[in-house]
Amino acid sequence: MPKKPSLDFERTLTELEALVERMEKGEITLEASLSDFERGIQLIRLCQKSLAEAEQKVQILMEKDGAAQAEPFESDDE
Repeated sequence: MPKKPSLDFERTLTELEALVERMEKGEITLEASLSDFERGIQLIRLCQKSLAEAEQKVQILMEKDGAAQAEPFESDDE
């Protein structure tokens, strides 16, 4: 059974946050920091891909009469 994209995104983001926290502490070797940095870049790319795919899906769902009608997203933070 394939994993749900939202779960993959959440797990990726959680791993990325853990890497950032570990690197900010500065208590690991240079080699470990470089390895963590490399993994972090991979995770960022995965998150960006997931977000782009979600955006495309929203645009498809918002399609009306064969023409995409992008509408601004209003978050609760505003």
